[in-house]
Amino acid sequence: MAFHVEGLVAIIVFYLAILAVGIWAAWKTKNTGSEGDRSEAIIVGGRDIGLLVGGFTMTATWVGGGYINGTAEAVYVPDYGLAWAQAPIGYSLSLILGGLFFAKPMRSKGYVTMLDPFQQIYGKRMGGLLFIPALMGEMFWAAAIFSALGATISVIIDINVNISVIISALIATMYTLVGGLYSVAYTDVVQLFCIFLGLWISVPFAMSHPAVTDIGLTAVHQVYQAPWLGSINPLDIYTWLDNFFLLTLGGIPWQAYFQRVLSSSSATYAQVLSFLAAFGCLVMAIPAVLIGAIGASTAWNQTEYGVPDPKSKKEADMILPIVLQYLCPVYISFFGLGAVSAAVMSSADSSILSASSMFARNIYQLSFRQNASDREIVWVMRITVLLFGASATAMALLASSVYGLWYLSSDLVYIIIFPQLLCVLFIKGTNTYGAIAGYLFGLVLRITGGEPYLYLQPLIFYPGWYQDDNNLYVQRFPFKTLAMLTSFVTNVTVSYLAKYLFESGTLPPKLDFLDAVVARYSREHMDKATLVKSDNIVLNELAPVNPRHSLTLSSTFTNKEAFNYVDSSPELSNTEDN
Repeated sequence: MAFHVEGLVAIIVFYLAILAVGIWAAWKTKNTGSEGDRSEAIIVGGRDIGLLVGGFTMTATWVGGGYINGTAEAVYVPDYGLAWAQAPIGYSLSLILGGLFFAKPMRSKGYVTMLDPFQQIYGKRMGGLLFIPALMGEMFWAAAIFSALGATISVIIDINVNISVIISALIATMYTLVGGLYSVAYTDVVQLFCIFLGLWISVPFAMSHPAVTDIGLTAVHQVYQAPWLGSINPLDIYTWLDNFFLLTLGGIPWQAYFQRVLSSSSATYAQVLSFLAAFGCLVMAIPAVLIGAIGASTAWNQTEYGVPDPKSKKEADMILPIVLQYLCPVYISFFGLGAVSAAVMSSADSSILSASSMFARNIYQLSFRQNASDREIVWVMRITVLLFGASATAMALLASSVYGLWYLSSDLVYIIIFPQLLCVLFIKGTNTYGAIAGYLFGLVLRITGGEPYLYLQPLIFYPGWYQDDNNLYVQRFPFKTLAMLTSFVTNVTVSYLAKYLFESGTLPPKLDFLDAVVARYSREHMDKATLVKSDNIVLNELAPVNPRHSLTLSSTFTNKEAFNYVDSSPELSNTEDN
């Protein structure tokens, strides 16, 4: 395939436009807030992100390269189809659940990152442990989508994959470095518009290609392959449910999501943003579904692509750029390429910023340098943005199983962080001993279940396992959800057991080496004032609300403090009295 100068020019223009918006947003950041809270302005945008920009940036964070390409691939691949394209519904439900139950407690408490409540309740050691799966999830996700972008660009304009990955990563890292959340948020507005426009422009041209059969016919009848609506084999129903819960519940405990929640101008706005983003995710998935359906309805031997078809060449994961390249006019395919690159950059910049925010605040500041100046924290964030951006780029270029690593790390977010987040926000009395036990149990159960993408063989064979064509063991049993539930139950059980043993005198206080029960308010257990500053929160947002009790948990175990938004610490009380 020849080198396309026009395509290269189109990409350069698009990237320069994105960079210009990012630099403008960085300039806006410098003129927002006082010098004393510059780091907070970078992390949570001064907590004044409105509904319009907030809705766009939260949607764009989910609607990334993996979301667009993955949805099209699932619809296209025979034996899967639309029935297995779970991301649009799963992530939308995730945002709805996040808005209903998690956004208000987190925003009203005035936290700065997702890890703040863990360090407040469980101490800095546990916060450091939870940083590991959170960091892995963000980094491997960024690497996976950089890799997808490089392959996509190389398909359409035929330039070296490595060059396209490096340039894309440099652009995303550059505006994130100078502007923080403001740059990420405002570029997300432009990128989401490009995704919507670029894909919708491409769909009519691809659908009208002579080699494409009516997608309404191929949805229910086998023409070139199995119907693209797909079906769920009764033997695979538990695998489907396991993946669905992974997307729905495991999509909540991500710093990229809570960064938008905590940047909202109020707790109510944080909830509304979640609902808007849920709707946006569904809408943005429609053109990707149609492109996947078009790929399944095409006689590829009648196109320049030739034979065999993409699935036979093992290029099913590239079906979206292949449809753009071979079924659309050249100038239209470049619009679509801009859409895909926009989708990737809108997710990659969020992941890089999320990782650097958690490190600078929860690891560097709260664990090692509690007296660090705001200027020092800002520089730590800038350095880590560069380091994490470079690391994600290197993984995208060098690792052969980036997607496998991301699958495993996203599983750990679901299995480890989600039950911990439930406990720290809503279960009264959980402590560090339970948190560590739940962490370890969940980790062991997940690793011993195996991971085909990494060729990791299981140690525990659950009912329904089988060996695939590559002699890899595949689990049909929903062991990921089992591991998550085990982690949750272990956390609660061990916490209350430790509490009983220490408070009843069965164990002497000197054995409370984590200061989690007897020495609850020791120096090791960080005070709320370390995590929440009174000037972070507008006092009229602190009005108590009625607690929403779970239908399955006794009110005895409901952490009412998560719903009582008036902090009882002396610093906040004095501020309110004044």
